[in-house]
Amino acid sequence: MGHEGELQRIRWTVDDYHRMGEVGLLGPEDRVELIDGEIIRMAPIGAPHAFCVSLLNTLLVRAVGDSAFVWIQNPVILSRHDEPQPDLLLLRPPQRRYQQALPTPSDVLLAIEVSVSTLRFDRDIKAPLYAKRGVAEFWIVDVRRRRVLVFDGAGEDGYARCRELTAADLLSPAALPSVRLTVDDIVG
Repeated sequence: MGHEGELQRIRWTVDDYHRMGEVGLLGPEDRVELIDGEIIRMAPIGAPHAFCVSLLNTLLVRAVGDSAFVWIQNPVILSRHDEPQPDLLLLRPPQRRYQQALPTPSDVLLAIEVSVSTLRFDRDIKAPLYAKRGVAEFWIVDVRRRRVLVFDGAGEDGYARCRELTAADLLSPAALPSVRLTVDDIVG
């Protein structure tokens, strides 16, 4: 127990979070994700964000073929207390394996967040979370600055490297080097 005057937080587990959905405490209209045991409200999706996610989906589906499964704005279980909903994931095949169970870090080839108004959260909260949980590569598409931040070298203390790519710079996921996109392909 805490001392008088101290706040005590309850860290929710993924199981708690799922039960909240099952009993109707969280509904389909609630845009939330579980980060470090806290239920976080997600930013509303505006036209620039929706367009970029849809464009990336189209580009990646064409580029990866059967070598990965494109998972769009769906959850990934990173730990007992973490279930974010990244904008896109490239997952290891076969895709049918995700019909009965949500993906975990070992399934993720690449995580992508599209940022219009959430850059600080994506960079300062989500990037370290993905790295700590073993997601090998993470991209932030910064729509406003027309750039992509590429994080790799995942470890307990975050990603070892962050590269900023712009304009005609070539993007290629480390796990799928044959997939080649430019920043302009993504942000126009």
